[in-house]
Amino acid sequence: MSYPDRARRPVVVTAAAVLLAVMAAVAVAYAVTSLVVLVGTVDAFRPAARETSASAEEIDTMVFLVSVWIVLGALVSLVAGLLLAGLAVGVRAGRAGARVGTWVVAGLGVLAGCCGLVGLAVQRATPLELNENERGVGELLGRLDEAYPGWWIPLGAGLSVGQVLGYLVVAVLLALPAASAWFRRPAPVPYAPAYPPPYPPR
Repeated sequence: MSYPDRARRPVVVTAAAVLLAVMAAVAVAYAVTSLVVLVGTVDAFRPAARETSASAEEIDTMVFLVSVWIVLGALVSLVAGLLLAGLAVGVRAGRAGARVGTWVVAGLGVLAGCCGLVGLAVQRATPLELNENERGVGELLGRLDEAYPGWWIPLGAGLSVGQVLGYLVVAVLLALPAASAWFRRPAPVPYAPAYPPPYPPR
């Protein structure tokens, strides 16, 4: 028995798979860009940092912390990109496990994106209060902010917003009735040629 209507992949499932693939490509590109930005930022930061009252040890510590933070962020973005690519393949193939996994990842992605936006807003809105002994650290933070490319912070904020919206759209697409019916379609029955029954023995 065949199910021609239900066997055809719905447009909403195809759209969800394509969106997951796009998000995966963006995540991988962001990981690579982060490492490139790190090199340029450190090169611009060190000469500017030497003009402050911070010690050489404080400068090296700041460079180390920034490097670790960006590299970890790049690794997380790379893993997320690979995971999204795998989910895109699974969703396109109609695997129910990939659909459930996408919902789980979408929930975590929305939470992470919202936390990132809130953290960025608080960081920008709250002035940093340092005592006299930490004046050098405050100067380093100011120079570090200047060392980043002007487009880097807005890009991160924009990608966080896009991440939240993308996950929400994918989750909704996979929850629509057409997608639900397609993921619950019966497994195809292998074709078996019909042979006439053998004649009974005489």
